[in-house]
Amino acid sequence: MLENLTIKDFIIVDELEVNLSPGFSVLTGETGAGKSILIDALSLCLGQRSDPALVRKNKDKADIVATFNIEKNDAVKNWLQEKELFHDNLLILRRVIHADGKSKAFINGIPSILSDLKLLGELLVDIYSQNFHYSLLKSNAQRDILDNFAHAQLFAKEVEEKFHTWRQLFLEHEKFLKNQASYLSELEELEQKDKEYQALDFSIEDWQKIQAQHKMISNSTELVQGIKEAINIIDNDDGLSLRHQLNLLKSSLSFLSKLDEKMQEKLNLIDSISIDLIELEKDLGHHLHIIDINDNDKNLIENKIKNTFDFLRKYHVSADQLEEQHETWQKRIIFLRSLTNESTLESSLNDAKSEFDAAAKVLSEKRNEAAMKLSQQISARLNSLSFEGAKFEVKLNPSESSSYGNEKVEFLIATYKGADLRPISKVASGGELSRISLAIRVSSINDSDVPVMIFDEVDVGIGGGVAETIGLLLKSLGHVQNKQVFVITHLPQVAAQSTNHFKVSKITKNDETLSQIVLLNEDSRLEEVARMLGGLAISEKTRAHAKELLG
Repeated sequence: MLENLTIKDFIIVDELEVNLSPGFSVLTGETGAGKSILIDALSLCLGQRSDPALVRKNKDKADIVATFNIEKNDAVKNWLQEKELFHDNLLILRRVIHADGKSKAFINGIPSILSDLKLLGELLVDIYSQNFHYSLLKSNAQRDILDNFAHAQLFAKEVEEKFHTWRQLFLEHEKFLKNQASYLSELEELEQKDKEYQALDFSIEDWQKIQAQHKMISNSTELVQGIKEAINIIDNDDGLSLRHQLNLLKSSLSFLSKLDEKMQEKLNLIDSISIDLIELEKDLGHHLHIIDINDNDKNLIENKIKNTFDFLRKYHVSADQLEEQHETWQKRIIFLRSLTNESTLESSLNDAKSEFDAAAKVLSEKRNEAAMKLSQQISARLNSLSFEGAKFEVKLNPSESSSYGNEKVEFLIATYKGADLRPISKVASGGELSRISLAIRVSSINDSDVPVMIFDEVDVGIGGGVAETIGLLLKSLGHVQNKQVFVITHLPQVAAQSTNHFKVSKITKNDETLSQIVLLNEDSRLEEVARMLGGLAISEKTRAHAKELLG
């Protein structure tokens, strides 16, 4: 339920706060007073595109806040919880429009995108303007009304998804038949490439090791000579080796330690150095053995290096990317093998068609059942709106399979007894279309999950006793549990049926024209209905008539 609407510096509104109640509410006032401004402001909070021209003259920004009670709106609460925007049973939507064209949107104080506001808006408010009458002439609108009445939206969505799956497979099959030769050629090339890759036995880790080995092989002669010289320095028979020199030093320090105990520490250090020297000699010898690779191993490593570089150059890929590129090749090979297996593709195509047919059949059954009920209800409503003997029919015409199913929905009407059923676009005049659209809306409204309904001058072209009937119909909508109905109207017969009556008027303040709105009490409401009946000059007769309408 919409509980509050606050508007600041919007078009000709300086600052306005409206507290709203459940049931049936009307907004009335002179033409141009700004009745539709409230709808425009609310629409912005529900994700409509903004325009800097909406900001009041000489102001920096317009600010609009709409507060909803969502205690009984599970769809909205679930959406907010998924987005981590749910706080309590109050939902606050805010829209700020700057004079420079920039716009900001907020959901419960959190900056949000317009698409999220639109999604929420679809779950919160339905707005019916005069254009709604003419949208009824379109097949898509008629289909949506029937599907909503049938509670078949999820079934329709399933049909749409399965149609697109089937259609995609169909296009792939057509593409395969057209490009079969090129697919087979590409598959052959990829399989050859994969075969060559497998022969390389490549991994980036092994490649790095082989490159290190190759570097060592390339410098093996110099390395062997240098290591042998190092070992010779450590130990040889010419008396100049490090081992011989350490032995002489150890003998000298041993003699000195007998003369001075402190020299024993130096002697121990020589022992440690001797041990390290022995380990160094062993390590150099071991490394010399590793470097001493036979010619066969050397050739294997060099061939591995050459073959890998040849492969990388041939297919224009780097060693670092090769493993990842190979995975891409393998995925493409799997796809092409499945694609070039015509029997598999045809089987998948047939399965997708069967799934679509099954889903479309269920949708058709639900539409057929709902079409009969909706036809009866709308026919009954039309008779109460001065279409005596009128008949309405929701017809399902078989059609070529599409994302909408296997039929097209068409609204037919006979506006008087004995007349032939014809499409409403070819029968109804403007005033008749207003009554027909209201009959359709009222007949299907109880099956709508959206709690707030706004009718913006949808009663244009209607008057007399029909206007009173429409007022009663709208009043009945306001009495539906968890529903809230707002109507902008020029008809006193409609206004008189409301629970809450708001008057919109223009005032002059500091040489500026502004719009204001007030909730009327019993006396001021009488005066407003009298004005609607008789114009600016209100007589006692019009007041009496107004009092009679108000009951």
